Amino acid sequence: MGSINFTIIPPKKELSHDVECFRIAEHGGKQGLAIKVCPNGFPGIVFQHSNGKPTIENIVTNSGRVLHMPDTLFIYGQVTELSVMNFKQEPYITVQAILKPHALKTLFGRDASKLTNNSMSSSEFNAEEFNERMISAKSHQEYITLFEKFLQEMKREQQSRDILVEESLQYIQSNISTITVKELLENVYLSERQFEKRFIQTVGITPQFYIRVKRFNEAMRRIDSGQYECLSDVAYSLNYFDQSHFIRDIKVFSGITPKSISQKVNELHHDLIGTSYLS
Repeated sequence: MGSINFTIIPPKKELSHDVECFRIAEHGGKQGLAIKVCPNGFPGIVFQHSNGKPTIENIVTNSGRVLHMPDTLFIYGQVTELSVMNFKQEPYITVQAILKPHALKTLFGRDASKLTNNSMSSSEFNAEEFNERMISAKSHQEYITLFEKFLQEMKREQQSRDILVEESLQYIQSNISTITVKELLENVYLSERQFEKRFIQTVGITPQFYIRVKRFNEAMRRIDSGQYECLSDVAYSLNYFDQSHFIRDIKVFSGITPKSISQKVNELHHDLIGTSYLS
């Protein structure tokens, strides 16, 4: 997306267990933008403003839900469907802390399922002072320093961790081409019902759905890499049950057919967080 400049910044070592990265996006034009954002398996915190006021007009999901963002700072949970972020007609900056899938519980003590397809404003997670400081910040470095300080304070008050779920998340990431829920259950020694309950509370979605989202994102990364001669090779490399399952997931999560993606690959923005594109 040529009209937006993205900067990815890794977290400090002491935050790396709960924070994937920070991402700054800047738009200098005055036209309104509509950005389609694909599900990526990460919750996060967003600071977004133009002259101290919110710049996101609303977020519209593929099923038609309309979410309004009245605050410059909000926290969000797992997103399960393609969404369109509609920005006002003005220059803006957004600063995101992309959290690890388990971090809503470990940093904020939240049942992640309560925030799935939902958000909370700064007043709901005691971040009003942090929000005011972010509005006054003057540089990228200051934004990130303030974010790190806030998250380190949350970490010092850290809630209990579900180590079993966190280890399962790491196992999924390392074995995304072949992983199944059945294989996970063989390693956790819990019933499917017990494991799913703990996974939903910590991550916000079922392990089955989380694997689908992560496999879709890996498919998009492989398409973007240009290392595969045809899309069927991508599907085969990720052990999709068949071509129709591959096509379904690509279309559901991105809103584009695999064939169209191959034609529009240069119009998509893909990084370690996920995939987005101008609507």
